[in-house]
Amino acid sequence: MTDFPKVQQVSNKYLENIICDADARTIELIKGLDDDQLMGPKLNIVDPILWSIGHIAWFNEKFILRDRENRAPVLDYGDTLYDSMAVAQKTRWDLNLPDLETTIKYRETIRDLILERLSSDKLASAENSYFLQLTAFHEDMHDEALTYTRQTLGYPRPPFVERVPVSIEGGGPYPGDVEVPGGIHMLGSNPNAPFFMDNEKWGQGYEVKPFSISKAPVTNEEFAEFVDARGYQREELWTSAGWQWRSKVAAEHPFHWKKIDGDWHAKNFDKVEVLKPHAPVVYVNWFEAMAWCKWAARRLPWEGEWEVAASRIPQEGSDTLKGPENRYPWGNEIATRNHANLDGYYGRPVDVGAFPLGDSAYGCRQMMGNVWEWTQSVFMGFEGFTPDPYADYSKPWFDGQHAVLRGGCWATRNRTVWNTFRNFYTCDRRDVIAGFRTCALDF
Repeated sequence: MTDFPKVQQVSNKYLENIICDADARTIELIKGLDDDQLMGPKLNIVDPILWSIGHIAWFNEKFILRDRENRAPVLDYGDTLYDSMAVAQKTRWDLNLPDLETTIKYRETIRDLILERLSSDKLASAENSYFLQLTAFHEDMHDEALTYTRQTLGYPRPPFVERVPVSIEGGGPYPGDVEVPGGIHMLGSNPNAPFFMDNEKWGQGYEVKPFSISKAPVTNEEFAEFVDARGYQREELWTSAGWQWRSKVAAEHPFHWKKIDGDWHAKNFDKVEVLKPHAPVVYVNWFEAMAWCKWAARRLPWEGEWEVAASRIPQEGSDTLKGPENRYPWGNEIATRNHANLDGYYGRPVDVGAFPLGDSAYGCRQMMGNVWEWTQSVFMGFEGFTPDPYADYSKPWFDGQHAVLRGGCWATRNRTVWNTFRNFYTCDRRDVIAGFRTCALDF
């Protein structure tokens, strides 16, 4: 087996908390769904929800109980159902899946076996600390996917969603750019980080020229101007691949938008609501982001530029990049509810002007939470890349077809995103909770 990364060991209590919290969130996300909804239609952008919740349990069992403790499988047939790299996505609706009650019982068995070993210190080691965090974060990522699957399929919003407080609801716009100096930046993670995924390894010198980046993501109001200016009909605004995609799917506006009585509305789970003008545009793909940039005479940031704007701290009297890097835009402490729209509390993006306490040192707002942000960068491994024990996490997707996104979204758990975290999707995906911010053109 590949050596495990030497991440910081955390307490058993913390591990118990995140395991139980991730498990509870998964169960919350399937509440109220009937058998037909748990399977859903066969689409290439979603998995059957019933399969997903069994797969999460299988993953936890494999990496903790089987690989770490050499236990026999709880389900003799688990590998044939739930191994995501062996079971093709398009076949997952055709499997003889256990019913919901049996699947939940399987989940509970795996969870309780892991918790029992934690409570008795049988898993108390730096190595096991890494794998337990990995499995919890893996579940968090699937929970985010379950969240946007409910949106894609028009299911009711998750039952834990709260009303947005007035102080956040009225955040308003946040226009303008910030200027960032050039210099050398160590792009990616370093071995002293509390945790990292393999595609962040290792920090390497990245030379960045001075650039201007928007304080906030592009809003619905700003994107609607592009739509109303017939941006989807103007081939000159699109990349060749983007125009081919637009023509194939007959896209005329963002995926969930609809015009009613002259005003734009958008689907939010099973409801259709008036478009919120100052919230970031969301459920747009890389092609749409690039076309808007061409229309607006802007560009997407490179992922290195995004990371610089999110993490670096200006140094007084210096016109070059110097000084430390923050793990989060606001500092080195994990997000609270005052910093960012994370953890699924509000069930949608909020105004881009909200959460000033989450500003980066250079003055960019909401670089974490609200919406994932597309960058220009192709998702590839850094120089010297080697996969971690979960070898299928990154390497299979270094195919030149995926773009890098940064910063997390409203459904991302606060423990599962940081400034160097690299997400990735194919350029045509408009079901994920993604938007974008832009840079001024280089002259």
